[in-house]
Amino acid sequence: MMPLRIVDVVAIVVTCLLSAGAVALVATLVLMRARRAGLAFRFGIVGSAAVLALTLSVLAIALQMYISPHDLTVLVWVVCVALVFALATAWVAARAARTSLVALSHAVQRVGEGNVVKPRSSGWREIDDLSTQLADVSTRLSDARTELEKADSDRRRFLAWISHDLRTPLTSIRALAESMEAGLHEDTTAFPSQVRSQVETLGRMVDDLFELSRITSGTLRLRTEQIDLLDIVSDAVADVRAPATEHGVRIVQRGIAGHVLWADPHQLGRVIVNLLTNAIRHAPPGSDILLFAESPDRRRLVLAVLDQGSGVAVEDLDQMFDAGWRADASRTTEAPGTVASGAGLGLAIARGLARAHGGDLYAERTPAGFCLKILLPLTEP
Repeated sequence: MMPLRIVDVVAIVVTCLLSAGAVALVATLVLMRARRAGLAFRFGIVGSAAVLALTLSVLAIALQMYISPHDLTVLVWVVCVALVFALATAWVAARAARTSLVALSHAVQRVGEGNVVKPRSSGWREIDDLSTQLADVSTRLSDARTELEKADSDRRRFLAWISHDLRTPLTSIRALAESMEAGLHEDTTAFPSQVRSQVETLGRMVDDLFELSRITSGTLRLRTEQIDLLDIVSDAVADVRAPATEHGVRIVQRGIAGHVLWADPHQLGRVIVNLLTNAIRHAPPGSDILLFAESPDRRRLVLAVLDQGSGVAVEDLDQMFDAGWRADASRTTEAPGTVASGAGLGLAIARGLARAHGGDLYAERTPAGFCLKILLPLTEP
């Protein structure tokens, strides 16, 4: 057998390139014209193009080699059988891919309807990756939807609560004004103080709403300085001494002196006043409210308010700091005659201010009573 010359090799390569290029060009034009065709058609075109490119190249070279008609007939039959099997393989692969994509499409539809889907194995790596990502997205969307529904429920509950509480002093002022207009009471000397009391209640609620909006929107700016905790606590206790006396409870301080920390004195004082007000509201008459401080380490300070009230259920210890939250009376263990447990804006503001200081506010049920603890950093934020 004579070895191939360089010219022969070049002729074979050029013949193959021209044959395969012609088939590839035709296949590309067909695929471009059939953009909306299915996977089976596309796989069939690709498989047929591969076999036809090989067939045309072999036939072109065979004709140049002047093979016998018998050998040419055998070659054509071999190529035809290969083409049939190529088309069958392409159809099977296209059918499998279509089944996997249909299942993925149904999963996408279920995600759009709000369902959580699980990843499915199809044998196609890319489709399996998409299925896994879709399952992860569906889980995150479900969590976000649940959080959004909870936030919407909290918002509606808060609006209903604040509307009710704003309406109460307004109704009282309207009743007083109508009584004065109708002349139902001859002695009206007490009316100005009663109206002023209701207006002050409205003013406090509006201030609380404004403060809460600053906390939730992130526009609150603290003016921190090094302060003595005893000074802040003493002022806060003085602010709530009148309601404590009226309710018949006593505020006892323990371990307050000697603690110095970085904080905004005005805002920290507001936190302590809110906690003491909450304790006074819920403590049984004749009991003591314990206000104490301790340092678990050199970087943190815990300031606690302990009252002997029934508090709230264990599962509501974190929820009680939501704005406008009220305890479910059916889940509390209050003794007759005590004030119902719950929280409005005071505890929500207190937790927001504590976190703005770099600390936190949390509640505990202890054998000694119900305890609210402020965790504060001792160093400058």
